[in-house]
Amino acid sequence: MPSLIPAVSRAMAAFEAFAREKRALSNKELARLLNLADSSCLDLLHTLHSLGYLMRTPRTLRFYPSGRWYEMARQIGDSDPLRAVAQEAVDQLAEMTNETAFFGVLDQSGAKVVATQSSRLPLRFIVQIGERITLHGSALGKALLGLLSSEELAAEVQRLNLQPLTSNTVTNTRQLIEQVEHGRRQGWYEAKGEGAEHVSALAVSGWLAGQPVAISLAGPSQRIATHHDRLLRALGDARDSLLAENEST
Repeated sequence: MPSLIPAVSRAMAAFEAFAREKRALSNKELARLLNLADSSCLDLLHTLHSLGYLMRTPRTLRFYPSGRWYEMARQIGDSDPLRAVAQEAVDQLAEMTNETAFFGVLDQSGAKVVATQSSRLPLRFIVQIGERITLHGSALGKALLGLLSSEELAAEVQRLNLQPLTSNTVTNTRQLIEQVEHGRRQGWYEAKGEGAEHVSALAVSGWLAGQPVAISLAGPSQRIATHHDRLLRALGDARDSLLAENEST
């Protein structure tokens, strides 16, 4: 049986700490965040700095991930096979429904769009690749929340900034949890004018190669309501096909 390598786990935990804090950190600060002895943390930082993955401020001697780390992550992201799979799925879904289709993943208390295809109709919803969508104001976000356990869901919702985006945005933690639990039971999620006025969306979610993913359709509220059942069937078919074809990825 393979085993975890503690040094690798600590290195990844260090980068996650930098991502959360969004600032340069001293050895003492990072040691506290990682619950490490100062000497062990300094060895870790020295190694990452020597390899070029961290830079150090000249006056305060704090550490921060370098451009080398960013460039490596960008290159990996550009060749991510998930993007190609996701793009093909949304292309087919948009062609079938003629509504804007998009595919997203969880990204630091938000939903990050990794693939999208816009409707060809004049009145349509537009979303861009790389755009981050709120979890509480979108069907895509609720669908991703629906993949969490009840305990994880409650903890995640408590961390969210439930700011109102429209007059229909859910800003109550209990109500949001109830909506997500309801969506989990019925197998799909929706948002009615909650992220943008007069825009509604439907979404479904699942696990792809061990990663939580969701796919959504969005458009003018009246049009989504008129074709609600047909759009849901198309979403379900797209999800089932996507997950079935890549279940061993």
